[in-house]
Amino acid sequence: MRKLSAAVAAFAVLAALIGAHKADTDLFVLAVAAGLCAVTTWRGLDMSSFMKIFAAIFSTETIVFGSTRLLQTEGFWPQALEGFAPPESMSVTVAVFSVIVYAVSRIPVVQEMTRIADLYFDTSDRGEARVWPFPRFAARESAIAVAMIVVLVLINQGQVGISVRLSFFNRDWFNAIQEKNAGEFWRQLLYVFTPWAFVYVTTAVVEYVLKSMLTIRWRRWLTEHYVRRWLGSHTHYNMALAGGDADNPDQRIAEDVNRFIDGGEEGYGIYSYSILLISTMSSLVSFSFVLWELSGNYALPGTNIYIPGFLFWVALIYASLGTVVTHLIGRSLTRLFFEQQKREADFRFSLARLREYSEQIALLSGEDEEQAWLLRRFQRVFANYLSIVRKRKELMGFTAAYGQLSPIIPYLITAPFYFAGKIQLGVMTQTASAFGRVEGALTFFINYYTFLASFKAVLDRLSSFDRAIDAAGAQRQSVQAISRGAASALTLRDVMLSLPDGRRIVSVDQLAFEAGQSALLTGPSGSGKSTLFRAIAGIWPHVTGNIAMPQGASVMLAPQRPYIPLGALAQAVVYPGNVDDYSRADIEEALRAARLAAFVERLDEENNWGQRLSGGEQQRVAIARALLAKPDWLFLDEATSALDEKLEGDIYAMLRERLPEATIVSIGHRSTLHAYHDRQIVMEAGADGLFAPRDKVLA
Repeated sequence: MRKLSAAVAAFAVLAALIGAHKADTDLFVLAVAAGLCAVTTWRGLDMSSFMKIFAAIFSTETIVFGSTRLLQTEGFWPQALEGFAPPESMSVTVAVFSVIVYAVSRIPVVQEMTRIADLYFDTSDRGEARVWPFPRFAARESAIAVAMIVVLVLINQGQVGISVRLSFFNRDWFNAIQEKNAGEFWRQLLYVFTPWAFVYVTTAVVEYVLKSMLTIRWRRWLTEHYVRRWLGSHTHYNMALAGGDADNPDQRIAEDVNRFIDGGEEGYGIYSYSILLISTMSSLVSFSFVLWELSGNYALPGTNIYIPGFLFWVALIYASLGTVVTHLIGRSLTRLFFEQQKREADFRFSLARLREYSEQIALLSGEDEEQAWLLRRFQRVFANYLSIVRKRKELMGFTAAYGQLSPIIPYLITAPFYFAGKIQLGVMTQTASAFGRVEGALTFFINYYTFLASFKAVLDRLSSFDRAIDAAGAQRQSVQAISRGAASALTLRDVMLSLPDGRRIVSVDQLAFEAGQSALLTGPSGSGKSTLFRAIAGIWPHVTGNIAMPQGASVMLAPQRPYIPLGALAQAVVYPGNVDDYSRADIEEALRAARLAAFVERLDEENNWGQRLSGGEQQRVAIARALLAKPDWLFLDEATSALDEKLEGDIYAMLRERLPEATIVSIGHRSTLHAYHDRQIVMEAGADGLFAPRDKVLA
């Protein structure tokens, strides 16, 4: 950016010198615009990577188009290329754009948008792409994305240039109609409109394909980024414990990421708004020059007073008033859209949870209660939706009236001059068209207010999701890590366990589990037994002290209700490993040992096994996992509570036989469990209300 700003500054000086030599006011205007562009480009080093792309494009174009303008002024531009020279206003236009990009990048909400966008545009990941008809190539994913953005911006600028050119075609064509000049009518139609229209259609198709590829690649990368952050280092578990504002992370990853980039069904995301804003600003600046020049044809109504840029100032004042009124009417929409997305997600989650627990609900005949609960949640969706409808109704009423009045204004001003014979029909229609494009650009905020409010709600949801992940990560980093050492025992020293709300629950001065020893942990419900296990497993974040483990020892915890993923039963048995990591014979043998021989023939069957298997069968799937994993330390958190006492005894005997080197520590309430363990530890409440593990001598 430093070198580019120096180049723009050098061009500004050159434009000023030539402007002084030629006494050309327009070149002085270009020099001033280029000078401002050089300053903002120099100061733009701290801009986001996403915004730098646009600033660099416009600053480069300032030099390119400005140089063309200087060549034309000095008479060095080839006569044969006269028809292909860019409009004289183009160099000033792109210089102004670069300055606007810098100014917009300082707005807080834009900085929040670009913070998320920069995750993709700053990545060092490698990606592959193909540009027809060339073969595939590998490059940095961010470089591929930047190249796509540059091409899309250039296409968009070309389309605006075509629109400006066609506005002059429109003028000449209507003049030919008024003059009944058939030759000029057909020449304009066949040799001006037709080729430019064909080029426009071609660029529109290329733009669609390129935009689609950019957005899906961007979405893929950002989805993978958030999935990694959410699942990494047990962050999802810590966030669930903490609660807070990051509700429904599934929706934020699956839906909000898509809506942030591409806008979802509405089609307006960060890419769309960036390109749309560039298109709008291009139209504004380009047609403002046209409208400013045309304004010299019109005096103030009822007078002979001519104000420079009269029609431009009319459009500006009209659009400004409309923008203020629009914001006053619709400013609460962002909050309503945010709330709507939350309530919709809550309702979908309730439906999914109902499906997951359908058997339990049916056993309790709880359908009526579930129905009432679901309808109450949908009523919240319904009520908030009505609030959105009411607000959008007010907004639509104003914007519709505003939109109906807008096209009439330029005709009201130009009609007296046309009827007096002072202007031709073509000039009148071109004036109306230019006024409409300028006024339309100035009313960007009005036209897209609803979509902007919805997008702001999506941005807020992703931002709060990011903050929740950061908070969970910071919380985990503040916890002393589990240490590894040469000792053979697993030892806890000065360990304090707390609940997410900060209340302390367990205090451990010193507790050791010797290798090869089996222990039973008992105590009243709520005494922190499961929490202690989760701290040893390394997933409980609210712990202080030291937990020392033997170097290289593997730990596995089997909960009371194990997780059974969707898919083939074989994958559920080896989870979180891969089926290819084990032989088929080992998987079948693990099932037989866990007393699930009847399922050996169904290992390849894909199903929702979490619903198809009974509670006891699910617990035995977890036992089969332990047999395959062969952990050094196996913690069973009421992992056999759904089994009858005889089957439970068989399982413990089998574990002792097949995992003779493993240390097995269990949580349970049945007295029959004492026979399968060498040691009993009881959670006892102290005078301070904290529970502490105490050894109990077995009879």
